[in-house]
Amino acid sequence: MKNPSGLLRLSRTFCLAACFAMAASAGAQAHSSTEYRLSFPDAVHHVMLVDATFHDVPKQPFRVQMSRSSPGRYAAFEFAANVFEEHFTDGAGKPLTVTKPDPRSWTVTSHDGTVHVTYKLFGDKVDGTFVAVDTTHAHINFPATVMWAQSFDDRPVRVTFSLPANTDWNIATQLYTTTDKQTFTAPNLQYLMDSPAELSHFVMRTFQVPSLDPGGKAQTIRVVAHSQASDAEFDTYFAGVQKLVREEQAVFGEMPDYEPGYYTFLADALPWDGRDGMEHRNSTVMTGGKLNLGTVAHEYFHNWNVERIRPEGLEPFNFRDVNMSGEMFLAEGFTQYYGNLAMLRSGITPANDLKSFAGDVTYVLNTPGSSYRSAMDMSRLAPLVDGSSDDFPKYWSNDFVSYYSFGDAVALGLDLTLRTRSNSRVTLDDFMRAMWRNYGKPGGPSPGLVGKPYTIVDVQTQLAAVSGDPAFAADFVKRFIAGTEKVDYASLLLQAGFILRRQTGPPSLGRLRLTKANNAVRVSDSTIIGSPAYNAGVDRDDEIISIAGTSLSAPEDLPKVFADHKAGDSVEIVFRRRGQEIRATTTLVDPADLELVPVESTKIVLSSEQKQFRDAWLGSKAK
Repeated sequence: MKNPSGLLRLSRTFCLAACFAMAASAGAQAHSSTEYRLSFPDAVHHVMLVDATFHDVPKQPFRVQMSRSSPGRYAAFEFAANVFEEHFTDGAGKPLTVTKPDPRSWTVTSHDGTVHVTYKLFGDKVDGTFVAVDTTHAHINFPATVMWAQSFDDRPVRVTFSLPANTDWNIATQLYTTTDKQTFTAPNLQYLMDSPAELSHFVMRTFQVPSLDPGGKAQTIRVVAHSQASDAEFDTYFAGVQKLVREEQAVFGEMPDYEPGYYTFLADALPWDGRDGMEHRNSTVMTGGKLNLGTVAHEYFHNWNVERIRPEGLEPFNFRDVNMSGEMFLAEGFTQYYGNLAMLRSGITPANDLKSFAGDVTYVLNTPGSSYRSAMDMSRLAPLVDGSSDDFPKYWSNDFVSYYSFGDAVALGLDLTLRTRSNSRVTLDDFMRAMWRNYGKPGGPSPGLVGKPYTIVDVQTQLAAVSGDPAFAADFVKRFIAGTEKVDYASLLLQAGFILRRQTGPPSLGRLRLTKANNAVRVSDSTIIGSPAYNAGVDRDDEIISIAGTSLSAPEDLPKVFADHKAGDSVEIVFRRRGQEIRATTTLVDPADLELVPVESTKIVLSSEQKQFRDAWLGSKAK
């Protein structure tokens, strides 16, 4: 930065003093890094040892805590439940007096400026939120791992992984590397908490993604897999990842500049893993029984949408409690739409296979809650549903629609509406690029922080700019995003040569979740308002004994019962509720599930206009 005009030149004496002060300040800054060492002396029992040191602690009671939430997961968790054998000492190793003001916090009342804490941590859940340690690997999500100081949010962090002896583990993470291969850094707490790590004997390959602009910077992508996949399976997966990355790059026209110098896919794909995907700023965690390209497609789109194009309600991420946002339909739902679209555009999903879109449209249209809760209303429920461990009964089957599916349906309707209005000259791709240029690309004050989070007003503003029609933008947001109206999917999809219709099949009692019971089937969730089962008085935990005189012993018996019936038939249901046998009569209906079929499969000729529209929508955009 240039000196302001008129500033007097420093004297030699003052300059020397200033230089000494700057050197001292730099030393203090380096010394103030919070340090963590993670080791695994008891991996066989899923226990990790965490060693944390906080330097330059102010002369006042000092509080550390475990998180209640984790980036990308919107519900609250009590990670402190797995912490045990905590020991607090000062810089000289003297034990410190500690109190616990709440179940997840520890307060040190007096210290010498250094607070050192060691504790053991149990972890045996492989997913995008928790920790898993065993003799084959350590799968680390930092909010579930480390105690942190509430007043140290902006301080840098050093993390050293002490790998078990006699193992061939390596380390994969988006944390910054150092000259020590087992030590990494983060510029602040937000970045640390957003940086998962996989320690194992994994396979890693890299590829370069050239810029779409001549002379632009190429980006490096690392693909890491801890799995049982064969070489051939990994080859197929690796090729698919490259296709998906390039398709999604084409949507935005460019890629983010990754702070550590690369983006890392962290796949932990083993039969005993939980199925999950979790986005992070420069990496993503994907877990489950096999390598899954659908998860890649969704999570990679997040490195633009959510990690950088972020709703105001999610910035900064709150580790003390939960964040809430009315824009999750865009953050997660539009990402779901583009994940499905990338699978189609890349050819990984067969051409014209729109089952994913049909499934989400069916769910949104057929769930009663979508008639009185909007996409924004459903978004605000994320802290109550996203991986929540609460196990008390809820009415979600009737009063909640996932903001993933709701947002997917909204995005589908908006994309097709924009295309129909403009003869495919204006699309949802244009809207996403506008959101990127105005809210994601400008960056933030430091890595891990977003400088221009958006609101629904910003969404409407960019939609107005892209469409060239502020009235249209205001109307769409009011009716279909903030309101509960639904677009006319059938007519919009017909523009692309697809027919939206009910699936054929036996009649139905409505959507039911059933489990096997003793000589019956148990209804495991609330029946759908207005469905034949609901109208008959059947509800959660009832045991259906027979329908139309045919006994049921397993859920798969239900289609057999209806094989000789049709919609409109009246049938008797015999069910048991808390020891009492009840008989009721209800009327069967046609299946409610929808499907999307190409017009040409119904012997209707696909017009040239429909084919042009379809190709512009579903055709590859990657160069």
